[in-house]
Amino acid sequence: MRRLTLACVWLAACDPNKTPSSSPVASVEAPASTSASAELVLPIPPSSAAASSASPGASASAAPVEVLPCPPEMANAARVCVDRWEAHLVELGPDGAESVHPHTERPEPSRSYAARSASGVFPQGYVSRVEADAACRAAGKRLCTLNEWTRACKGPRWTMFPYGGRGESGRCNTSKDHLLSKLFGTNGRAWKYDEHFNSPRLNAEPGFLEKAGERERCVSSEGVHDMVGNLHEWVSDSVTDELVERLEKEPVERKKQPWHEGNGVFMGGFFSTTKEHGPGCSFITIAHEPRYHDYSTGFRCCKALAGEPERQPKKKRPRRAP
Repeated sequence: MRRLTLACVWLAACDPNKTPSSSPVASVEAPASTSASAELVLPIPPSSAAASSASPGASASAAPVEVLPCPPEMANAARVCVDRWEAHLVELGPDGAESVHPHTERPEPSRSYAARSASGVFPQGYVSRVEADAACRAAGKRLCTLNEWTRACKGPRWTMFPYGGRGESGRCNTSKDHLLSKLFGTNGRAWKYDEHFNSPRLNAEPGFLEKAGERERCVSSEGVHDMVGNLHEWVSDSVTDELVERLEKEPVERKKQPWHEGNGVFMGGFFSTTKEHGPGCSFITIAHEPRYHDYSTGFRCCKALAGEPERQPKKKRPRRAP
């Protein structure tokens, strides 16, 4: 079984080639019966003329309805519904009852979860891409693609930050002290995957992780919050040679990252990063496997507009023979 690379490429004291001693946890399975978030439906009353012409005792046909393109907790960003807030998890009971999963704890492999998006709730860290994808699908959604996530972050004017072209200190939840160093000392070689990188103490520490939407000004013109900072956000893409080549051609300065084809991708940075892997919406991490998780890894979901077919993931093109 492949071993995981620790999420320490942003910290000089941490050895990026160190691997955790523990093996990855099992993925969270999406439940057989999923419950999607209900879409808001607005009834259109019949005209007074139509109402007066109906004969007494006749059964009137159902009034036409207007279906909003996205559920109320999602924004329409370039014809894709995107969660307005970073996701938290609810555990799904056998009877369909929901209970909010504690945001400081890892999801249990034997239990079923669904993603929810709401302001004023701590988002879920400690989650892998595999688990995030299952939780989105249990909510009737899916993980955003890299392109969808980037467009939702940069907005219709394609700015470097959700709110504009230049970064503003304090506008989003970034640039905090490094929590692993603060709580467990600066010797990165002594940090262990389960004991330290996934310690519940990290996201319980006051003044670091914030509730979704707490920074009211860290929002895009389309109403999508916290796409920079707070938590990293998994997307559905995997690392390929083509992706790395594309990133290298971008006019953006990033620190060198170890990567392998098939790694997962997460975006946006978290509360202890600035622009190590790119500024604002261009922050991207490609160093970790899809089953990787730590206190910084979160997610949000996407889905097709109402009445439109869901987008199918692109098949990987075969590599050309040299």
